Amino acid sequence: MAKKSTASASATTAAAAPKAKRKAAQPAAAAVADHAGHHTTEAVQAVPRAEVVNEAVIEQHVAATRGQLTGPADLEAPYIEVYGAREHNLKNVSVQIPRGRLVVFTGISGSGKSSLAFDTIYAEGQRRYMETFSAYARSFMGGLERPDVDKIEGLSPVISIEQKTTSRNPRSTVGTITEIYDFLRLLYARTAEAFSYATGQKMIRQSDDQIINYILKHYKDKKLVVLAPVVKGRKGHYRELFQQVAKLGFTKVRVDGELLDITPKMQVDRYKIHDIEIVIDRLVVKEEDRFRLSGSMQNALTHGKGTALVLDPDTQKTQFFSRFLMDPATGIAYDDPAPNTFSFNSPYGACPTCNGLGEVQEITEDSVMPDKKLSISRGGIAPLGEYRDIWIFQQLGVILKKHKASLSTPLEKLPPDLVERLLHGIPEEEDADPKKASYSEPFEGIIPFLRRQMESDSENIREWIQQYTQAQECPECHGFRLKKESLHFKLDGRHIGELSIMDLSQLASWFEGLEDRLTERQNLIARELLKEIRKRIGFLLEVGLDYLNLHRSVRTLSGGESQRIRLATQIGTQLVGVLYIMDEPSIGLHQRDNERLIKALQHLRDLGNSVIVVEHDKDMILHADHVLDIGPGAGIHGGHIVAEGSPTEIFSSGSLTSQYLSGQKHIELRKKKRKGEGNELVLKGARGHNLKNVTAKFPLGKLIAVTGVSGSGKSSLIHDTLYPILNQHFFNSKREPLAYDKIEGLEFIDKVIEVDQSPIGRTPRSNPATYTGVFTEIRQLFASLPEAKIRGYGPGRFSFNVKGGRCETCEGAGMRTIEMNFLPDVHVPCETCKGRRYNRETLEVRFKGKSITDVLDMTVEKAVEFFEFQPRILRKIQTLNEVGLGYLTLGQQATTLSGGEAQRVKLATELSKKDTGKTFYILDEPTTGLHFEDISHLAAVLHKLADKGNTVLIIEHNLDLIKVADHIIDIGPEGGAGGGTIVAQGTPEQVAKAAKGHTSRFLAEELKTSKYADVA
Repeated sequence: MAKKSTASASATTAAAAPKAKRKAAQPAAAAVADHAGHHTTEAVQAVPRAEVVNEAVIEQHVAATRGQLTGPADLEAPYIEVYGAREHNLKNVSVQIPRGRLVVFTGISGSGKSSLAFDTIYAEGQRRYMETFSAYARSFMGGLERPDVDKIEGLSPVISIEQKTTSRNPRSTVGTITEIYDFLRLLYARTAEAFSYATGQKMIRQSDDQIINYILKHYKDKKLVVLAPVVKGRKGHYRELFQQVAKLGFTKVRVDGELLDITPKMQVDRYKIHDIEIVIDRLVVKEEDRFRLSGSMQNALTHGKGTALVLDPDTQKTQFFSRFLMDPATGIAYDDPAPNTFSFNSPYGACPTCNGLGEVQEITEDSVMPDKKLSISRGGIAPLGEYRDIWIFQQLGVILKKHKASLSTPLEKLPPDLVERLLHGIPEEEDADPKKASYSEPFEGIIPFLRRQMESDSENIREWIQQYTQAQECPECHGFRLKKESLHFKLDGRHIGELSIMDLSQLASWFEGLEDRLTERQNLIARELLKEIRKRIGFLLEVGLDYLNLHRSVRTLSGGESQRIRLATQIGTQLVGVLYIMDEPSIGLHQRDNERLIKALQHLRDLGNSVIVVEHDKDMILHADHVLDIGPGAGIHGGHIVAEGSPTEIFSSGSLTSQYLSGQKHIELRKKKRKGEGNELVLKGARGHNLKNVTAKFPLGKLIAVTGVSGSGKSSLIHDTLYPILNQHFFNSKREPLAYDKIEGLEFIDKVIEVDQSPIGRTPRSNPATYTGVFTEIRQLFASLPEAKIRGYGPGRFSFNVKGGRCETCEGAGMRTIEMNFLPDVHVPCETCKGRRYNRETLEVRFKGKSITDVLDMTVEKAVEFFEFQPRILRKIQTLNEVGLGYLTLGQQATTLSGGEAQRVKLATELSKKDTGKTFYILDEPTTGLHFEDISHLAAVLHKLADKGNTVLIIEHNLDLIKVADHIIDIGPEGGAGGGTIVAQGTPEQVAKAAKGHTSRFLAEELKTSKYADVA
């Protein structure tokens, strides 16, 4: 027993040990701090190690003798130590990562950075957190699998900030996820002034006499029911409330618009939202009964806490009266504002027309009649299709006959007023043929009929209608999402909707000095709220998001933008001692804004946190305290630590990354630029979002880079204007482009292909093999094998999506999904097929000794060798390899691919198709997730495309790719309202010389150190 207590004493410190001295016992911390040149604690330098140990031993001994020994030493580990990490392609990696530092994991794509950062360190942190829950709570969650690692020591609570966290919910906005909008709602609810939406006059509070006079004037000799609202939009069964109301002597209540007698044990559905009013009195309004009316109204106002309703039983209309807010001119009264009055996610604030979405799905004439050259019989009215012998075509035939036309007359030759009547309805046909009475009935019209179907209970019908609708700005709220009453509460002359559409930089300016523009009472209430709002806006500005607004839907944000919003939120939480792991936060960020991001990460570190960033950006690597370079290759060729240390130590390591950082390796430029075809695609007068009447010329047959700071208008010009125009022209797409005047030069191209970073599939069933179409060829190859023919197997036998050859326990998924109710679903390997997806008989068919599952588990690189004599399969797999995805397996689940990888799978799919040399490719930041070496491969692929005569347009911030373009269009000069114009255009050298805008400055620096390759 004595032995045990001595051992435990030597391993622990006294709870009473002074904090400064406990901190001092960090022998390695001093070395780390000196190494990084930051935060060297005085305590470490001041106190000799021996002295600390002796004092600690003495204090432990005293504490032990008093029975006060409480637990392990309060010594913060100087390192996160990982021993034997083997997750995915990691080769038994052991590493010490200094805590309290900004650490960058870099290396070629697929080398194992994410496997170490997210699948090992973060997964273990998450698992340990789960283990702190009770056994009962864990029974709902299921056990998180331990990552394949021997042990990890010195791990803090971990927060992961990834790119794939963007919400697809249309109600989620920048304002709601940053909580700034919640504070704004509270600010408006407590300090805003109300104005009438009818007259624009300031609302006043009514006295009881004014209310009585109004009723006597407007409801003279009418029956009225006087009501006192007691419940407004809340859930509950309200049994006790009904009992109390009955005790007060009232016999009736109005529940959700229905007058009811109060009965014993009366209650309502506790899970639904209710409005409940007490029926105070029922009377006929007469001047001589003023005393009764006055008493009833006062009673109603007392029970309704200052509010009352009168109901006209004949019309069922109610009039709201309040001791609080009312427009004396019109009698319009508002409820006293509450935070949910300004919430577009609450029925009490949302616009009733669009339900708080800001846009409505409208069936338009263009979507119903996409091609007016066609006649009705040939399918000119798309929802009806081609002629069939059904009643609707017969009715249309009769109507057209009366106007000397027929079903075979092209729509463009029909009189416009007749087309209008066919689409929107004909009240009656006066000159109908009496012999065909059934057709003389009023004709409803195609569009009203389709609108009725939008309310259908059938999901199939609603989906069918969806293809004929287009999203348009809500005519009621004009896109502000709130009901008109909410938009008439103003602060310093602005309603909450106007604040939410301001750029964050404008919003920050508006809040500056706001106290001087508010009354003393408003200032008293708003002081703390303003502090919180300014602080949160400040954090967003700090990470370079000054061009966003609070109204912006989260669905429209890029991965990098949503990640930086989460980063700003984390800085705002002011947590200490946390390990943050981030996945390429510099995505979508111009070099100019990189400094801000690096400062934000250093701020997070300086609070007392450890920050690990998986990153390829040169500036981020150079500003790190510690760098881990993982490689040397991708996939099976990676998984080793090839270099570690400070950025200066990495420089001399000789690794692939260090060669690019030190200038030994270069992405070379072409001295001679492509001449192109001499034709141009000209977009004139683009003025959507922040674009200022831009006319952009795109020279065809070249590699074009569209550049500019974040928020300058690149996406507005390309994604939201140019691409929808081309898509409508070539493929009749429904998506409407932003406002523009005209486009010229469409005849010089034959199709448009956009390669963005959206996932290639949202389910584990989607993978690179299925997306590129190579899996179809592979299944046909297996079906043509002698063994398959003997057994009668067709290509369907080798599909994991249809019955026959797949494992039916997991239905070919290889994984079973266990639903966790209130937590994310957990995926576990199928117990029948052990994750192999197919049944035993299917797996017995082999090609070169490999089953269909073995082929899916093969890396692209291996598959190139394996299928070298199968040209149809090889072409597609070879392209995947060329774009730098040799490390992916053919069957890798789409859900595990990063945005950059998904984009390169799409790019490879397009490259493997036979092109005509007149294709217009649009790529959105193709360098996402790419190492310098991968960018070099990508540049070669894009050059190959452009050399064939195609036009390749890239929206890009990465200077390595911008400098190899033939033509640059730089948009800016700033983001948001300060952007939207073309600042410079021409070859990279011309843009650099122009010295206009931010891109020019950075490009000039890059070109100074770049090397040229003489390629004709």
